[in-house]
Amino acid sequence: MLFDSTSTWNHQEWGVDEVISQLINKGSIKKCMVVGIWNSDTARHSEYFPQKPFKSLPKSYSDSLLNLASGNGNGKLFSAPVRSDDYLKFIVLELKPYIDKNFGVNPSMETTYIAGSSMGGLISFYALCEYPEVFSGAACLSTHWIGVFSTENDLVPETFVNYLAQNLPEPASHKIYFDHGTETLDKLYEPYQTKVDSVMMVKGYDSSNWKTMIFQGADHTENAWRARLQIPVRFLFSKRIVE
Repeated sequence: MLFDSTSTWNHQEWGVDEVISQLINKGSIKKCMVVGIWNSDTARHSEYFPQKPFKSLPKSYSDSLLNLASGNGNGKLFSAPVRSDDYLKFIVLELKPYIDKNFGVNPSMETTYIAGSSMGGLISFYALCEYPEVFSGAACLSTHWIGVFSTENDLVPETFVNYLAQNLPEPASHKIYFDHGTETLDKLYEPYQTKVDSVMMVKGYDSSNWKTMIFQGADHTENAWRARLQIPVRFLFSKRIVE
């Protein structure tokens, strides 16, 4: 989904290689490496749903989520218990050390970012909060604040808001980007993003280290994320302005 539309189910891609290469060639950002982490499809919710917020839900409610059917009717939405803490350990303790050892990258926190869309937006803000000494920024596109696929009696968004209020890293050393469109799944996100934005302000974030954007008419697709990818990339890579 990041690089090759000829191998994706919907024949769409983020165009990460083209977008990043263009920004580098224009001198808009420094040279960098993008690591696309494999997604196991059926385990997406189990691996990407922030584990600590999930555990803060009433047990009867979280148990009911684990029994939800998947959107395509094949199996359960959560194919296994939520294990996003282990997923982050894999990134931080296995994948990143391998990249740092075998490729010519700067391994410092100041030059390490994480990004994703939808459920990937959830795991990206969770990674920034859980490992602020590893990641200096996160880009969360079309963040799936509702957690599942219904907003009726949905207790999930409030757990994310509460978690962020308690765990956001210091704004002096970290940056975070949020966005969403206004069509398909994205049209559900605005009221929850507004609550998150209030938390960001209370925690001391401002325009130098936080951005939330709304894209009118944009839907929940790779084509939509490709169209605006350069914006979060430029934002994360830009130098912080000190007034």
